[in-house]
Amino acid sequence: MWQAALLLCSFGCVTHLYFLFITQQVCNHQLLVQTRNRPGFPQPKVQYCYTVQECDATGASCMYCCRAHDYSYKKYRTFAHFDICVMKQKPIHAAMQPYLEGQVILMNKPLRWTSFDAVKKVRILTGVSKVGHAGTLDPLATGLLIICTGKFTKKINEYMGMPKEYTGSITLGATTPTFDLESEPGNRKPAEHITDAVLHDATRQFTGNILQVPPIHSAIKKDGKKLYELARKGKEVNPDPRPVTIDVFELTKIEMPVVHFRVVCSTGTYIRSLANDFGAALGCGGYLSSLCRTKIGDFNIGHAYTLAGFEAHIMQLKQAATSEGEANA
Repeated sequence: MWQAALLLCSFGCVTHLYFLFITQQVCNHQLLVQTRNRPGFPQPKVQYCYTVQECDATGASCMYCCRAHDYSYKKYRTFAHFDICVMKQKPIHAAMQPYLEGQVILMNKPLRWTSFDAVKKVRILTGVSKVGHAGTLDPLATGLLIICTGKFTKKINEYMGMPKEYTGSITLGATTPTFDLESEPGNRKPAEHITDAVLHDATRQFTGNILQVPPIHSAIKKDGKKLYELARKGKEVNPDPRPVTIDVFELTKIEMPVVHFRVVCSTGTYIRSLANDFGAALGCGGYLSSLCRTKIGDFNIGHAYTLAGFEAHIMQLKQAATSEGEANA
């Protein structure tokens, strides 16, 4: 359902009134929008609105900054700020009040679910609108996802900056364009001749403070464009190396051509890139064939809910509250 708001825009000494229609919520901080203005005034084509301030759990207004394509100057520019409530908080079950006020939920994200799928599930189960996650996991990755509700969404950036631990496997002897199984393996080379000693020795060059080139199939932006968008269009993409810290990169099991690993690293580290670079260093290529995030700071996957477990927990809370209300009636 579209939501509408009034947009007050200033161009020089002329102020125009627009109706803003939200057509799609892309994520917690980005909206795809369209505009309609009064007849006779120039029609800017609004592309995105970026959050400046999040709304609170009661559904108060949010401050957004709107970027539009200014056809007279043929470029994008920030042209207005406006207040709009993105998600009006609806009445919720009494047992969900703690989630409305703020909770940290540890979730074990299942395979092929996006991180935002898990956020949407929490919104549906609790009825709370203000929900976000502290660090994306790719659909082909499983493991620990921190989901925050209410006032704890203010801690998301803090949680995102914590070191992370992963376990997973790298398949040697082939590469993929995405550095994982999102694309088909190719460029096959023999790897069975590589000894365990060579494998363990190769991990050393990837520990410490290093420069890592992110995958071209990633959401990192270059010149205002997401890398994966450019890659899908067949354009040449040369991401800039980024400093990351890998405290631990150890091989826990070797079953050639598959090697299992444990990594402890800083935020911003791409394990897909690590797998690709590790295979390149061995001269046979490699790609990430499985990945599980096991820790974020002191948060451990051992304390995380499965989706089914969280759903059962919410149902128990609601049933207990209902039974208590009936007993007191």
